[in-house]
Amino acid sequence: MNHLEFIEKNVKELLIKQGFSSSVAQGGAWQAIDLYKRMSQASKKGAIFDDVMRHAKAWADKQVTKAEITKRKRTSPKDQGGLF
Repeated sequence: MNHLEFIEKNVKELLIKQGFSSSVAQGGAWQAIDLYKRMSQASKKGAIFDDVMRHAKAWADKQVTKAEITKRKRTSPKDQGGLF
C-alpha cells in the first residue's frame, strides 16, 4: 500500500464512521488525495494526514443536506456544570 492508497482508505473509513454516506466519503477521500498532491508541506511537523482529513471533512460537510446532517450521529457535550 502506497501513501495515496493509505490516505484514501483511512479518510474514507473515518468519514463513514462519522456518519457520511459511502459516496460522500469516497468523494472526500478523492479531495484529500488531491490536496495531498498539491501540498508542499504540512501545517506542522507530522500532521499532513490531519490536514487532508480536515479538508475532506469540510468538503463532505458541504455535500450533505440539512436533513442528512440531523440523521448523522452527533456526540452530545459532556455535562460541564456551571460556573458556580
